[in-house]
Amino acid sequence: MKRIYAPHYSDILWSLETSEGEGYIYVVIEHQSTPDAHMAFRLMRYAMAAMQRHLEAGHKTLPLVVPMLFYHGNRSPYPFSLCWLDEFADPVMARKLYATAFPLVDITVVPDDEIMRHRRVALLELIQKHIRQRDLMGLVEQLVALLVKGYANDTQLQSLFNYMMHTGDAARFNTFIRQVAMRIPQHKEKIMTIADRLRQEGHRNGLQQGKQEGQRLAALRIARSMLNDGFDRDTVLRVTGLAPADLASESH
Repeated sequence: MKRIYAPHYSDILWSLETSEGEGYIYVVIEHQSTPDAHMAFRLMRYAMAAMQRHLEAGHKTLPLVVPMLFYHGNRSPYPFSLCWLDEFADPVMARKLYATAFPLVDITVVPDDEIMRHRRVALLELIQKHIRQRDLMGLVEQLVALLVKGYANDTQLQSLFNYMMHTGDAARFNTFIRQVAMRIPQHKEKIMTIADRLRQEGHRNGLQQGKQEGQRLAALRIARSMLNDGFDRDTVLRVTGLAPADLASESH
């Protein structure tokens, strides 16, 4: 058993090896005279944090963490439940939700015909399902049908096009949008305007990112020169505005 880091001075987190693998015991020493009605939830949050650190250390499975409260308050016996599910207004419903697998909407197995009946969310669902296909042209007619029925406003179209631009291929996006616009003359101007606006925003963002990266590279060149000339690190950081991590990467 080994004591390791805990977020509060009055908490103790022990790591221990069991016959089933590595696990943890998290002990909270309650120093307040008035007991905390939400202690069970606090213990659950601390246990989750210990699990997260376990995964970040490179482990592939979650560890068992045993939350434990050491209580010595004025009221006796301890007055609250230490099952965090009892803190909900409807503990029975909470147990049904959190003691079973979470709900899943796997759009990859939903037939396109069924998606088409989802009205205002059908556009995004179709694109999300097929975005990784090399050829999106098979979706043109379905998308046109949904637009003709009025199942998307400008905001939804912008969100859809933005998703396609950032997730798919730019050339495919341009071809796809042109084909859609050609089939709906009454919406062509609106569709092309939204698409052009997103392309311009993407171009501006790319230029800004390129400018910032250029400034950073210039600062790194200055820093490298100053270090070679014998300037100390603090002076280099102050003059260039770089972060210590930037200089650390330069030293490797």
